[in-house]
Amino acid sequence: MTLLSINEQTTYQWSFEEDLLHARDAGYDGLGVWLRKLSDFGEERAIELIEESGLGVSSLSWVGGFTGADAASAAENIAAARDAIALAGELRAGCLVMYTGGRNGHTLRHSDRLLRTALDALTPHAEEHGVPLALEPMHPACSREWTFLTDLPETLRLIRQYESPGLKLSLDTFHFPLSQADDALVRELVPHLAVVHVGDYVEPRGVDQARVPLGRGEAPLGSTLELLREAGYEGYYDVKLLGPEIEATDYHELLRRSRRALEDLLTPRPTSTPTENACKATW
Repeated sequence: MTLLSINEQTTYQWSFEEDLLHARDAGYDGLGVWLRKLSDFGEERAIELIEESGLGVSSLSWVGGFTGADAASAAENIAAARDAIALAGELRAGCLVMYTGGRNGHTLRHSDRLLRTALDALTPHAEEHGVPLALEPMHPACSREWTFLTDLPETLRLIRQYESPGLKLSLDTFHFPLSQADDALVRELVPHLAVVHVGDYVEPRGVDQARVPLGRGEAPLGSTLELLREAGYEGYYDVKLLGPEIEATDYHELLRRSRRALEDLLTPRPTSTPTENACKATW
């Protein structure tokens, strides 16, 4: 069964309650919960509303900053991540998305050491609560303030070293679209994949991560989702769109068209039929 969710960052101006109501009405299976909106609304009431709605939680976003690139210390961010893991467990979230933090002037070796210190502390906690941490790498043009992980195979190697159900991968098609040349890599990563964020882009990509509606950009979404499906991925496809063009779009229409685009992209097609532009007709 294909599971579709909408990420709360897509509907930036809506409240948590509005996101939940309209995601359900638009026919999504789940919600990609944004920790900031959840906290603003109130955690206990939010958990109750999610249970009442019948929607799943594809992911909870986000924790990280272990390199000290933000105002908080690594220790403070590890403590915050522990709390978020417990919350994700209460939400029955599919995963808790994690960004390492930018290099912050450190060498890559030192940044890696800081990350591993955090993972060593948090992975057992994630196992205990039954919610995997989902490390998310980014395209180098977008990563400076967020993460020093900018290579998909390298991130996968790091995750595999832990051999833990508490540490998985979050893949965003905005950062790492896939092609037939990546078939072997996809088959390696799918067993470790916690969530797929689906986003489209127009080059050049930049630090603002500005996205466009699905099918309106240059991301090879057809080949990407086809490869994931054929490799056996059965988790959530989470629509994650942000930026000026998205903010100028009617959210109700955006949810409806994004769901239709995803359903079209995920429908198996004859191998002779190109899929790269499969969803363009929906806009």
